Amino acid sequence: MSTPRTRLEERLRAVAQERYHDRHPFNVRMHAGELTPAELRRWILNRFHYQRHIPVKDALITAKLDTSRLRRMWLRRIQDHDGATDGEGGIERWLRLGEAAGLDRDRLLSGDEVVPGVRLAVDGYVNFCRLRDPLEAVAASLTELSAPGIMLTRIDAFERYYPWIERAGLAYFRNRVGQGRRDSTEALDLVLTWARTPEDEDRAVAALAFKCDVLWSLLDAVDHADTKDGPEADTKDGPGEGT
Repeated sequence: MSTPRTRLEERLRAVAQERYHDRHPFNVRMHAGELTPAELRRWILNRFHYQRHIPVKDALITAKLDTSRLRRMWLRRIQDHDGATDGEGGIERWLRLGEAAGLDRDRLLSGDEVVPGVRLAVDGYVNFCRLRDPLEAVAASLTELSAPGIMLTRIDAFERYYPWIERAGLAYFRNRVGQGRRDSTEALDLVLTWARTPEDEDRAVAALAFKCDVLWSLLDAVDHADTKDGPEADTKDGPGEGT
């Protein structure tokens, strides 16, 4: 017989599976090899705005945790992205992905070309983690339940369809496979432990659905943005670009 804990886990996994952004048309086209080099660079540049805010939202969550054990566990996530020293971590690996795709890192770091819809989606997620309680803030991170699968799909797609991107630039995706599995296991256990009432369970599920909407909205903004030809002409061309 199922228990409240297993029923909640089933609900959370269903949301992560059914509403994750791997179903978004932009991601579908990316993984089918249908993006132009300009579109792929536009995604890398705008997605970096999200990546650089991950340790910010994790710092906000860490401040809500009430034991040293939990804070140590969540602090590791910040180090995963910021690195223990300069030149390490997920943010650095994303910058190297940009370079492998022909984007100068200063261009990514400036943030000047981030589209308004991406800024709005990221701000919404950071403020959610700032304002909500630990249960909801941690539950929102459970999109990581689906992250390892999309990372494996993405690695295969990039290697198969976008050979003009240097393979060393895919290190971010490779690292996130293991990190996503570890992080989602830890976060899921916390949510299942903390959710003690039906109301708690509903709030956890709603938080995860909100995070799925954030990622979907981010891709909507990227998908519908105009790609300017001028800046792209200064970067290395992929197959067929400029024709």
